[in-house]
Amino acid sequence: MSSSEEFNMPQSGDGRLLRLLASGWIFLLLLVLVSIFTAFRPAQFGSGYNMQQIAINAAIILVLAAGQTYVIIAAGIDLSIGSVLVFCSVVSAQVMLALSGDAGTTFGTTSAGWGVIAIGALAAVATGVLWGLLNGFLVAVARIPALIVTLGTMGMALGGAQILSGGVDVRAMPERLVTHVGAGRLLGIPSLVVIAVVCVVIAGAVLKLTRFGLHVYAVGSNQEGARRSGIPVTARMMTVYAVSGAMAGIAAVMANARFATTTINGHTMDNLTTISAVVLGGTSLFGGAGGMFGTVIGVFIPIILLNGFVILGIPPFWQTVAMGAVLILAVWIDQLKRRLRKRG
Repeated sequence: MSSSEEFNMPQSGDGRLLRLLASGWIFLLLLVLVSIFTAFRPAQFGSGYNMQQIAINAAIILVLAAGQTYVIIAAGIDLSIGSVLVFCSVVSAQVMLALSGDAGTTFGTTSAGWGVIAIGALAAVATGVLWGLLNGFLVAVARIPALIVTLGTMGMALGGAQILSGGVDVRAMPERLVTHVGAGRLLGIPSLVVIAVVCVVIAGAVLKLTRFGLHVYAVGSNQEGARRSGIPVTARMMTVYAVSGAMAGIAAVMANARFATTTINGHTMDNLTTISAVVLGGTSLFGGAGGMFGTVIGVFIPIILLNGFVILGIPPFWQTVAMGAVLILAVWIDQLKRRLRKRG
């Protein structure tokens, strides 16, 4: 099933209304939240500085969620994505530290050049791809449920990162990485935001405009039907998980640049955060339907909620309550769409 078939519902008045609501409600919710917070605190929430901080806070999660979108559209799940990020960040940091030849006992003290940084970034992405291929092999070839596979590799990747680092964060990063990527700007736009936008645009274009993207939708919609149509399902599933791993590697480099240290204990909830964002954006947990634009909206909902609550002085614990309610609503609407498609 292609993404254009996602809302192939009966043409009754109720069906058209629900189709319109289902396809745009999360975007309308985002606009409502922005309008409310801007109305109450225009000087604080609506400031250019605050908008930039929201975008920077969303950047790393956006890259992770782009990979998770591929997996969920293919009717999979990736619980290991946060731990893979941690493992990749440790590998990348240690590679750059070793090549720089510095002791690097404090934040951002190495004088490594761009060549060393490039090698460290490639090491992170390659490591992420290897973890993704392992996930894909166990899911597609060994036929182990994705939930169990990625739950297992989640523990393996986090434990591996702790073994490599001795359980202590690597606190030395190249000064150029921290200054020009973590805190730098390109044409006035934060570098992290530029990287996230490029990753999301490329991922979205591949998903919507290529034969590979069409195959991902087909595999998620009906795996057996896709196999009988000549689609190499095993290869596509392995590639989908490799994409998720590669995105985790890119996000690892971004995290190292932003925080000037690895953050071994800082990504335990990234898997659930990305899954929530993807589902909020309209991608079906059952596979075969969804898109990157919805994922972007889904990423910004919790970030804007938290930011607005803090500015308004509302305890941030309420953000968790609100997000839980919105997530349940998103899944309920997805169930309605599935039932209406079957009826149609």
